[in-house]
Amino acid sequence: MKQILKIITVFLIVSLTTSCSKEFLELDPLSDYSDAAVWNDPALIETFVNNIYRNALGFPFSIERLSDYSDESHFTPDWDVTNFNKCLMTSDGLMGWEVSWATPHTLHFRWAPLYSNVRACNIFFEKTVGVDFGEDQVKVDRMVGEVHFLRAYTYHYLAALYGGVPLITEPYGLSDEFEVARNSYEETVNFIVADLDLAAGMLHNAAELDPGGLSGNNAGRATEGAALHMKARTLLYAASDLHHMQSSYAPGFSNPELLGYTGGGQAARWQAARDAAEDVMTLGYSLVNPDPAPTDDIAQNFIDYFISYGYESEDILLQYYTPKTNENWDGYNPALYCGPNGYHNWGNNVPLGELVDEYEMTDGSSFDWDNPVHKASPYTDREARFYATILYEGASWRDRPSDVQGIDPWNKIQVGHVYDMAGELIVPGVDTRSGPIEDWNGGKSGYYVKKFVDPSIDPQYVKQDVPFRHFRYAEVLLNYAEACIELGGQDAEALNAINLIRRRAGQPDIVATGDALRQAYRHERRVEMAYEDQRFWDVRRWIIGPDAYHQTHRVDVRYETDQAATNYRQPDGSTWGDPIFSEAELGGDARAWLDKAYFFPIMRDEMNKNTMLVQNPGY
Repeated sequence: MKQILKIITVFLIVSLTTSCSKEFLELDPLSDYSDAAVWNDPALIETFVNNIYRNALGFPFSIERLSDYSDESHFTPDWDVTNFNKCLMTSDGLMGWEVSWATPHTLHFRWAPLYSNVRACNIFFEKTVGVDFGEDQVKVDRMVGEVHFLRAYTYHYLAALYGGVPLITEPYGLSDEFEVARNSYEETVNFIVADLDLAAGMLHNAAELDPGGLSGNNAGRATEGAALHMKARTLLYAASDLHHMQSSYAPGFSNPELLGYTGGGQAARWQAARDAAEDVMTLGYSLVNPDPAPTDDIAQNFIDYFISYGYESEDILLQYYTPKTNENWDGYNPALYCGPNGYHNWGNNVPLGELVDEYEMTDGSSFDWDNPVHKASPYTDREARFYATILYEGASWRDRPSDVQGIDPWNKIQVGHVYDMAGELIVPGVDTRSGPIEDWNGGKSGYYVKKFVDPSIDPQYVKQDVPFRHFRYAEVLLNYAEACIELGGQDAEALNAINLIRRRAGQPDIVATGDALRQAYRHERRVEMAYEDQRFWDVRRWIIGPDAYHQTHRVDVRYETDQAATNYRQPDGSTWGDPIFSEAELGGDARAWLDKAYFFPIMRDEMNKNTMLVQNPGY
């Protein structure tokens, strides 16, 4: 057992950390790190904990994003993502979810890696309990609180993916018994909440004893606020319909307690979720730029926030990177992965029309392709979050690379095509799959991602290193609003929370009630939290799979001219007539829904190793 732990420890020590900014130098031969050396050295223990962070938080900026597996974005290379989005996963494989060389973010959202992280947490607890670390005790106590948070965080996603799961609190070795039954969903949630309550208390005490804040090497670490927010999110998920209406999507399943609650009332659980969110609201967080002036550039406010290094007033848990973070091409380089191919970027994770069309007009009305004014100029008078999130036809962007300047000296996105009057293609846009620059990397939806991308760098040569915002105060307000809506009789409280977010975005207040308020809330959550790893889980916990998995759409942009066009734009920068926009199906992306996909299958090899496991329905 010690030799196994030694091997694991050496691997963890040399693994790259994501929440500590300094590099750990290899001062001694790695083989010299003994079990005792590691667990008596707080610096090495911290390295071990840093790796737990990395395995818990994953790589949300990787080449594939969680948005590709919901109705937010389309993954251009596919790599079997389409088959996942047709719900073709089985207990023998999760299709594009687990392409081992290219999907580091989704790879960690699976049974085995998540339980590996649970084991690392349990090893930490076993090795540090009862040890006197002297003057470093405050530091180690802080880490104990962090690891309770990280174990709960890991179990939260096990529960979101699988329902009730075995609750393991000891670090199993090769000689231990692996036959363990699944706990109920209720027991799993109670375990997560208990860990988070413990974490919140310990992290509160640690902050009082060591008030260094989240600066320097502590940047990105869990705090009391992070623990309480994770508790609120867990209770929100637990209160949602997925865990109270099992018979609607898994009729006849013999173990409904594994998928949700079989006793008690849903209202009590919404109340618990509301109370937990309210606890976070008392901690002093606030929205960034909450009351923009009439002269403010609200879209730029959003852009600046999402490429800032934090911590801003809204930030609760950030994940930091450096340009050296996972230097392999598949791990971390968000601007390169999702940018337009006309900038020598890769054009992945492109926004779907389903997401783009959700962004309102500035007056609060819905965008509608059947409205002739909207169709003629779909990117005029849209809300600020649209301009902060989406790159679209004609949008100004960073300077083109030198070899593309001759094609587009105006630095405006080109996702359309120029045709002659007979309908023959003359000039393709430089950011399309027919363009002259790396056409194989062109996106297929007619849009590209702007959110989180720093336009001041050229991602061909420089990795951006802005943090990913896992928890921020806007979600706290949304979670609180949702619980108020579902409780009934608390529409005023819900509206107040939602409208704080809308005012920050420059949008008019909503005044809906009842089911109309519920739908307005879900719309607001989708737009505000776009590309922030929320939609995938929301679709499932709301039991709206059929609404989200269907034939997706793109925008078609064309110009028609009777002149001999040799470039996408005329020499003075004007277009060849007015653009003609239309909504079209995105070819090859006909998604489909099967109710089994509300939960993941437990893989066959796990079922074979542990015969006490019960498989989820549909697999």
